[in-house]
Amino acid sequence: MDKTLLEILACPSCKSTLTYNKAEQELICPACRLAYPIHDDIPVMLTDEARQLTDDE
Repeated sequence: MDKTLLEILACPSCKSTLTYNKAEQELICPACRLAYPIHDDIPVMLTDEARQLTDDE
């Protein structure tokens, strides 16, 4: 994930800063507890496509 791109992306729901999970290829919003997938190096920033984080994550 390009560091410059990560700095300008925000959660589409709450506008919070996202963190990159390299192992899962996801962008994580800790505030909403959502994980946005990354497919072919392109973040899918749609709330409908995000998965809810489990309590362990």
